[in-house]
Amino acid sequence: MKIHEYTSGTIIVALLLAFLPQAVRAQTSDAKLFAKVLFDQLEYAPAPAGQPISMEAVGWVGGDVNRLWLRAEGAQSTVEHAGEVEVEALYGRLITPFFDAVVGARVDRSWEGGGQTRGHLAVGVQGLAPYKFEVSPTLYVSDEGHVSARFVAAYGFLFTQRLVLEPEVELNAAVQDVPAWGVGSGLNNVNAGVRLRYEVHRKVAPYIGYDHTWRFGETADLAGGDVSTGALVFGVRLWR
Repeated sequence: MKIHEYTSGTIIVALLLAFLPQAVRAQTSDAKLFAKVLFDQLEYAPAPAGQPISMEAVGWVGGDVNRLWLRAEGAQSTVEHAGEVEVEALYGRLITPFFDAVVGARVDRSWEGGGQTRGHLAVGVQGLAPYKFEVSPTLYVSDEGHVSARFVAAYGFLFTQRLVLEPEVELNAAVQDVPAWGVGSGLNNVNAGVRLRYEVHRKVAPYIGYDHTWRFGETADLAGGDVSTGALVFGVRLWR
């Protein structure tokens, strides 16, 4: 995953996610409705160009079978005004005890080069694979017919009930070139990160980690030949 640059739009999304109710006290035909918000990554990377503050968040509201999922990610350069944000709104339905099928929309907004926006249809699954790997493969089709895909996998190693090491891998690929968004055809990039967090409270966990991205083919060319970048990160994980 390339390092995005956080924007005011992401801050608005984050605030909306943060104030989703913990439990919506309404009855359906088979279950109550509940809600949860997780800021999985809220971090600062002091070394790379731009020295970004970045965020990944997910929230849901619904019951045991049907849910509305919100996913957002982005980053803000602390030295210049530029950036991107991605926001997804997805309907999810439980299809196995450990997996939801999801379908919905994703909107990207970039503030670079005068600003641009694009929309996507999103279809995928997310859940817990064997050996407790969290995975979320998703297929996207943009409003201009560009097809891309993303696969994310993460796993938490518990050293104690409070100390957790979590590696995460993300792969992005595209069928067509989209130079305006820095995307080439084929495998675009692979991002691998590892974060060690300590839960000072069940809902608050500061962490330290390392994040590295490899770019390939035309995507690397569009990035000016920058094929590999890495950064030490500091952050906090929050949920409610």
